Amino acid sequence: MLTITQSKSKADLQGIINLQRANLSAQFSAEEKESQGFLFVQHSIDDLKKLSDIEAHVIALDRNKVVAYILTMTQASRVEIPQLLPMFLQFDQIEYDGKKVSDYNYLVVGQVCIGKEYRGEGLFDKCYKKYRELFAGKYDFSITEISTSNHRSMRAHQRIGFEVIHTFHDLVEEWSIVVLDWRKTP
Repeated sequence: MLTITQSKSKADLQGIINLQRANLSAQFSAEEKESQGFLFVQHSIDDLKKLSDIEAHVIALDRNKVVAYILTMTQASRVEIPQLLPMFLQFDQIEYDGKKVSDYNYLVVGQVCIGKEYRGEGLFDKCYKKYRELFAGKYDFSITEISTSNHRSMRAHQRIGFEVIHTFHDLVEEWSIVVLDWRKTP
């Protein structure tokens, strides 16, 4: 039986770390990346705790094992974890719906992962449903960056209503910035 809730303990954060490690890009072939998606960033327990102290992460538990998660970040996270600063600076430079992204009260999807054995069962949608229930009343929208080479993630996010508002290149990847505007989508 799956339970979708928020991270509450160090064990929950360790469960997120374990799932991250199993899904890092460097471990997969090009074919696996194409079919399964991938993660770039590995967080530390301390980083996850700093983020969850502001807004707890959404997790799916199978008994006590974390099998899916959506990491939450707020604008306050930019000072908590220095490696996030470039993403926030990118958000500061772009406009959405007629004004700078930084002028909105937004929530960042720090990362999404569904355990391999749980994919294709609607868990992505269920986690985002919980995410929306928890945060839509507090924030204007949710925003994140997705590598354009992560086709599975792009398709899944667009399917539930995220829209691309900007695309850019860093030194290695092309990225799309996507928004799920809770003010516009039911």
